Amino acid sequence: MQLSVIILNYNVRYFLEQCVLSVQKALENIDGEIIVIDNNSSDDSCAMMKELFPNVKLIENKENLGFPKGNNIGVAQAKGEFICILNPDTVVAEDTFIKILNSKFQIPNSEIGIVGCKLIDGTGNFLPESKRGVPTPWVAFTKIFGLYKISNVFGKYYAQHLAENQSGKVEILVGAFMVMKRELYNEIGGFDENCFMYSDDIDLSYMALKLGKSNYYFHETSVIHYKGESTIRDEKYMKRFQQAMNFFYSKHFKKSFIFDIFMKIGAFVFSLVKKNQSKEIKRTIDEYIIFSKELLQLNLNKKETILNDFTNFKNNLNLNIEIIFDTKSFSYKDIINFMNCNKSINLTFKNYIPNSNYAIGSNNSIDRGEIVVIKN
Repeated sequence: MQLSVIILNYNVRYFLEQCVLSVQKALENIDGEIIVIDNNSSDDSCAMMKELFPNVKLIENKENLGFPKGNNIGVAQAKGEFICILNPDTVVAEDTFIKILNSKFQIPNSEIGIVGCKLIDGTGNFLPESKRGVPTPWVAFTKIFGLYKISNVFGKYYAQHLAENQSGKVEILVGAFMVMKRELYNEIGGFDENCFMYSDDIDLSYMALKLGKSNYYFHETSVIHYKGESTIRDEKYMKRFQQAMNFFYSKHFKKSFIFDIFMKIGAFVFSLVKKNQSKEIKRTIDEYIIFSKELLQLNLNKKETILNDFTNFKNNLNLNIEIIFDTKSFSYKDIINFMNCNKSINLTFKNYIPNSNYAIGSNNSIDRGEIVVIKN
């Protein structure tokens, strides 16, 4: 088997459904498998998987075991030469895996480590954490205090030696999408289970580097990562984020009293900023534009314009427009390309899932996403 896609889920039933649908399409020409691990969700994620995807391997944990252990459980049952660690709040294009597996970064080579790709949020904007540097104390300082915005001299945190549309070596990749040989994952020992979540992807990437591997950012395919959906940024979030950063520095860097004080302050400030960013912005929609070849009408109590081709779209910057893609009419690849090319401050996007009759999306990279159940 060529590829095993590992998806760890926790209480994101609708996003999980869309993710699995997109992965199934992306595996049509690949000898692959999907393994979904559920960390004791309280929603109907598992019931949905059994009903809609009976042939997908589902592992039901009896408690929330955290990101590292949950993924390790999934990889332990994987059969693929390669594995992809994939968040449930993602959408892959139909050719995402083919492009990566056929790229120069796939060539059987003792130097190849982990490969990531270009991630965009629910409005089509590039997510800079798609490529990062090792957060040494100085690099963390430039991130916490925003120095990376001033000059690329301070740009190591987001690997600004590479543009978003430029592939190349990077140090750290994000756990929402990671492709690597299963052999490498096992050689590293998988995700470190001493960390519940948040710094696990940094640690795994860094461990690959310590083994003499090179990690790569591959820009030639884009994946939507709704990002904020799986996490509520509350006091528990702040505590776990601080614990995660302290875990990483304790494991990999020499300790000192001054260093400890600096990192505790830095982790607190960083987590506080992330918590404050999580406030959702309410948005009034003036018009819905529905891309559908089925003349789909959703009865959303606002003006609905139905277009059967992307070339017919003309943006009106004076209106707040929500674009809804009929996923039965258009491929995820085409949808992602449209979002990449047409992102605008007045546009938001949702995907309509016809079999389950709901629209799903996110208006920015920090909100919890939105699901609109269609009532016909």
